[in-house]
Amino acid sequence: MKNVTIYTTQTCGYCKMAKDYFAEQGVSYAEYNVGTDLEKRKEMIEKSGQMGVPVITIDDEVVVGFDKARLSTLLEIA
Repeated sequence: MKNVTIYTTQTCGYCKMAKDYFAEQGVSYAEYNVGTDLEKRKEMIEKSGQMGVPVITIDDEVVVGFDKARLSTLLEIA
């Protein structure tokens, strides 16, 4: 199983879409709310160079935004 992490904020629509997609596909993930967790916000920016969410990591790959096709490829979902 892949190691999946998603950095989110409470009001992010694309974050919700990504989490819904993971739920539909049965993908387990760790979620960090960077709106309230300053340490995780710093970690997200260091990994992605971005301040926008969602930032999703799958093993060592970083995906910025909800890119369903790329997520499917990285998660090996047909």
